[in-house]
Amino acid sequence: MYEIKFSRDVFNFLKRRNKNFQKKVVNRFDILGKNPFNNLLDIKPLINKKGHFRLRIGNYRFLYEIRSKELLIYCYKAGPRGDIYKK
Repeated sequence: MYEIKFSRDVFNFLKRRNKNFQKKVVNRFDILGKNPFNNLLDIKPLINKKGHFRLRIGNYRFLYEIRSKELLIYCYKAGPRGDIYKK
C-alpha cells in the first residue's frame, strides 16, 4: 500500500470544496494508494514527465507523482482543467 501525501496547495484547494467532494477525493486516492495503476480511475501519464500522472475527478484534475522506492504518492497540484497545466 502506498502512502498518500498532499502538498499545502492541494490541501488548501480541498478545504475550499464541499464535504461530499472532499470525501470523493479521499476515496479515489485510497483506491489509488492500493493500486496506483488502477484501470477503474481516470488516470493518464503526463507527457515528458516520467512517473507523473493526472487523475480526473469531475471537472477537476489532480497532478501527482509516484515514488515507487518510497511507496509514496505525492499529489502536488489540483484545479480545474483549464488552469492545472499552466505553470
